[in-house]
Amino acid sequence: MDDGFLTDLIFALGLILAAEGFLYALFPNTMRRILEVALRTPPDELRLVALLVAGAGVALIALARS
Repeated sequence: MDDGFLTDLIFALGLILAAEGFLYALFPNTMRRILEVALRTPPDELRLVALLVAGAGVALIALARS
Protein backbone atom coordinates (compact mmCIF):
# COMPACT_ATOMS: atom_id res chain seq x y z
CA MET A 1 0.00 0.00 0.00
CA ASP A 2 1.27 3.45 -0.77
CA ASP A 3 1.09 6.40 1.60
CA GLY A 4 -1.47 8.18 -0.57
CA PHE A 5 -3.96 5.35 -0.16
CA LEU A 6 -3.52 5.24 3.61
CA THR A 7 -3.87 9.01 3.83
CA ASP A 8 -7.06 8.89 1.74
CA LEU A 9 -8.45 6.06 3.88
CA ILE A 10 -7.81 7.92 7.14
CA PHE A 11 -9.29 11.10 5.64
CA ALA A 12 -12.41 9.23 4.47
CA LEU A 13 -12.94 7.57 7.86
CA GLY A 14 -12.52 10.92 9.60
CA LEU A 15 -15.02 12.52 7.23
CA ILE A 16 -17.55 9.74 7.89
CA LEU A 17 -17.16 10.11 11.67
CA ALA A 18 -17.48 13.90 11.48
CA ALA A 19 -20.58 13.76 9.26
CA GLU A 20 -22.26 11.18 11.47
CA GLY A 21 -21.39 13.16 14.60
CA PHE A 22 -22.86 16.33 13.13
CA LEU A 23 -26.05 14.50 12.16
CA TYR A 24 -26.52 13.16 15.71
CA ALA A 25 -25.70 16.58 17.20
CA LEU A 26 -28.03 18.53 14.92
CA PHE A 27 -30.89 16.03 14.54
CA PRO A 28 -30.88 13.62 17.51
CA ASN A 29 -34.59 12.78 17.36
CA THR A 30 -34.53 12.15 13.62
CA MET A 31 -31.46 9.93 13.97
CA ARG A 32 -33.20 7.97 16.73
CA ARG A 33 -36.23 7.43 14.45
CA ILE A 34 -33.97 6.31 11.62
CA LEU A 35 -32.35 3.77 13.93
CA GLU A 36 -35.76 2.51 15.03
CA VAL A 37 -36.76 2.01 11.40
CA ALA A 38 -33.49 0.19 10.72
CA LEU A 39 -34.16 -2.15 13.64
CA ARG A 40 -37.57 -3.06 12.18
CA THR A 41 -36.22 -3.55 8.65
CA PRO A 42 -35.67 -7.18 7.59
CA PRO A 43 -31.95 -8.07 7.38
CA ASP A 44 -32.01 -8.84 3.65
CA GLU A 45 -33.58 -5.46 2.84
CA LEU A 46 -31.13 -3.66 5.12
CA ARG A 47 -28.23 -5.50 3.47
CA LEU A 48 -29.45 -4.51 -0.01
CA VAL A 49 -29.78 -0.84 0.94
CA ALA A 50 -26.33 -0.91 2.56
CA LEU A 51 -24.78 -2.42 -0.57
CA LEU A 52 -26.45 0.17 -2.79
CA VAL A 53 -25.22 3.01 -0.58
CA ALA A 54 -21.71 1.53 -0.47
CA GLY A 55 -21.76 1.21 -4.25
CA ALA A 56 -22.83 4.83 -4.62
CA GLY A 57 -19.99 5.84 -2.32
CA VAL A 58 -17.43 3.89 -4.35
CA ALA A 59 -18.81 5.44 -7.55
CA LEU A 60 -18.47 8.94 -6.09
CA ILE A 61 -14.89 8.24 -5.05
CA ALA A 62 -14.10 6.90 -8.52
CA LEU A 63 -15.70 9.97 -10.10
CA ALA A 64 -13.73 12.30 -7.85
CA ARG A 65 -10.48 10.45 -8.65
CA SER A 66 -10.94 10.63 -12.43
